Amino acid sequence: MTSIFKKPNINSPKYSYIIKSIEEAISERALIKGDKLPSLNKVCMELQVSRDTVLIAYHELKKRGIVYSILGKGYYIKSSDVNFEKRFFLLFDELNSFKEDLYTSLLKELGDKAEVDIYFHHFNRKMFKKLVNDSKGNYSKYIIMPTKFEDARIDISSLPVEDVYILDQTHSSLMQYPGVFQNFSKDIFKALIKGLDKLKTYQHLKLIYPGNKEPEGMVLGFQQFAKAYRFPYSIQTNFFEEEIKHHTVYIVPSDRDLVSIIEQSKRQNLSIGKDFGIISYNDTVLKKVVENGITTISTDFKAMGSILAQMLLNNSKEQVENECELILRNSL
Repeated sequence: MTSIFKKPNINSPKYSYIIKSIEEAISERALIKGDKLPSLNKVCMELQVSRDTVLIAYHELKKRGIVYSILGKGYYIKSSDVNFEKRFFLLFDELNSFKEDLYTSLLKELGDKAEVDIYFHHFNRKMFKKLVNDSKGNYSKYIIMPTKFEDARIDISSLPVEDVYILDQTHSSLMQYPGVFQNFSKDIFKALIKGLDKLKTYQHLKLIYPGNKEPEGMVLGFQQFAKAYRFPYSIQTNFFEEEIKHHTVYIVPSDRDLVSIIEQSKRQNLSIGKDFGIISYNDTVLKKVVENGITTISTDFKAMGSILAQMLLNNSKEQVENECELILRNSL
């Protein structure tokens, strides 16, 4: 096989010369997807470089998704797309309309500066662990939604600490990592204060908190507000199509429970915003129009995606609390 390595540029680092040679070979179709790269020993002998130099070059190509390795066999061409200098691993918990806004905003802000591979763990602990472990060494940055997995740090700690970013939820064990997140206890407390004049017209606050994937900060902030402003309150896991109580505000993180409450209100012939109130979590286009508008507590997911993109491109190591607000509509 003809060598893919041409005369090196003495002014550039040896590992970057190896990378550039492989990129040019791919561009010229001297190497195509599935081809095996020269072994570490062969490159060392041909270029008179150290094994570590070749490993740095191959690992960089691996992080960019151009090369993959098979233990005991060697390195192979994974992709013929050499236009991206950066390749990011993005692990979401699930995809819904507001997470889609985040993802779209992230891609728009990154433009052609990076390629993003997106995965979903669906709140499955084993899937989370597998996806994180499988991603190791294949990307230049790792963006992870750890949801409520308190031991997520165990898996995440196997990744290069300088390349990991935490998204949406975080907790004390992950504070060493930069990222963009929601402060759920503070957010719900501040949002309810903003709606205090409206809430004073009701007699009881009820949080419907399933607790499967919803952050515990919601409960803490809700209880803090109710006690500080002397509101009678209660917390339950689901809305079981029970009778809706008059003069009660239902705070509902789950859209399934939101639908159940709206359906029950129709069976009881109650008027939302007059006989009782609703505050939903996470704003969507539909919540602007359903029942003449549902009041929401929501972070700005588009801003979250844009902030994250800038942090990734600038290699920023900040921890940013994303802004959250109460959007008042007719349901309160």
